[in-house]
Amino acid sequence: MTTKIHLACDGAGRVLAFVLSGGNVNDCTRFEQVMNALRVERIGPGRPRTRPDHVIADKGYSTRAIRRYLRRRGIAHTIPERSDQQKHRRNRGPRGGRPPTFNKLIYRHRNVVERCFNRLKQCRSVATRYDKTSTSFQATVTIAALLQWL
Repeated sequence: MTTKIHLACDGAGRVLAFVLSGGNVNDCTRFEQVMNALRVERIGPGRPRTRPDHVIADKGYSTRAIRRYLRRRGIAHTIPERSDQQKHRRNRGPRGGRPPTFNKLIYRHRNVVERCFNRLKQCRSVATRYDKTSTSFQATVTIAALLQWL
C-alpha cells in the first residue's frame, strides 16, 4: 500500500537517481542500488560520472556495510551513528574500535535532500500515489524530477 522513494540529489537539490521500494523496506538495503543508478553525463567526451564527491545520509544508512562500500570506492561521507551502535561499541570496550568521524557542519547540508523530497511531493500524484502499478508511479516520479531540472 505504501512506496518509498530512495534518491540521490546534487547540491542544488535536483534528483540525480532514484529507486522505488515497498514502504516496509529498510533504507539501507537500497543504498547500493541508488549509487549504481547514479550517472551524470559529462559535457565533453568521456564516461559518465558515477562517484559523488561526498555522501550525506541520515541514521537509516548507518551500517558497517555502507561505510565499507563508501571507503572502498573512495567517497567521503557524513553519516551519524545510531545510539544503539554507539552503545554496543562502548560495551565492547577497546575491541569496539574507533567511532566513525562525524562533522556537524557538513551534516547541516542534509536539508537539501529533505527540500528535494518536498519539491517532489509538490506534485500531488507523487505525494498521494494515485498510480496502481510501480512502473507508472516510477514514470510519475521521473516526470516530477524532470520538472525540477527544467
